[in-house]
Amino acid sequence: MQNTRNLLVVIDPKHNDSPALKRAKQIADQTKAHLHLLIADKNHDHLALLDLLKEGLVESGYSVSTECAWHGSEHETIIHAQQAHNCGLVIKQHLPENPIKALLLTPEDWKLLRACPCPVLIAKHSRPWECGVVLAAVDVGNTEPEHRQLHESIVDSGFNIASLIKGELHVVSAFPPPMLATVDAVYPIVTDYEASYRAACKEFQRTSDISDSRLHIEQGPPDVIIPLLAHKLNAVVTVLGTVARTGLSGALIGNTAESVIDAVETDVLVIKPQDRIQQLEADLNAKI
Repeated sequence: MQNTRNLLVVIDPKHNDSPALKRAKQIADQTKAHLHLLIADKNHDHLALLDLLKEGLVESGYSVSTECAWHGSEHETIIHAQQAHNCGLVIKQHLPENPIKALLLTPEDWKLLRACPCPVLIAKHSRPWECGVVLAAVDVGNTEPEHRQLHESIVDSGFNIASLIKGELHVVSAFPPPMLATVDAVYPIVTDYEASYRAACKEFQRTSDISDSRLHIEQGPPDVIIPLLAHKLNAVVTVLGTVARTGLSGALIGNTAESVIDAVETDVLVIKPQDRIQQLEADLNAKI
């Protein structure tokens, strides 16, 4: 985030208060990043509003450009602008979906998280970030190369934000209860999943420079554990990873990042593995 030169800020014209713009200004205050304001609307022209926002921001010393556009859907419009303006971070306000509708149709926010080839910051509140707690969520038990790379990116991003806001980084790893304890009548063997998971966390802790007081290893579903800990720590940002699943599996079970968004009371930064970002960019270039 500290090296991000261009921020794409999605403006919702229906709401006067914009958590996304407030967050973008906080980041730009520290990084001097350029702000590109986007309103995605196929029916109305919001140039007057964008001009008003730009005028106030420029007077305050920010570098700003604006755009009102539509390319088929909201998430496609956002990704089109992100690619066109080489934005390294998308910042968007989150409005919770109707639960019944969410079962029938994948929400636009979820589509954006899956398809956007750069990190996405979902702004859910207007509390100041300064000196706050940043919570990075990882699954240490998943040792696949893609996930291990993702864990490193999550922790690095958490450290970057904590440094940016003069805050403190905490890391949480939630593990499920063991399905079965394997017992052999002749050679008694009890599989202690928790012990092995905690051992893996210790190794992760050693390589990631996380102190004992800031590493939280909890048993339970991530979509329960992460929001509870974020609330307990009064965190301002939660950093999550997604491997950007789409298709049937994504529609049926989603993934941890999507499940947590409505439950946490913090802003949420969602990132992807580098190879997945490259694949998404390749797919977008192939459509041009």
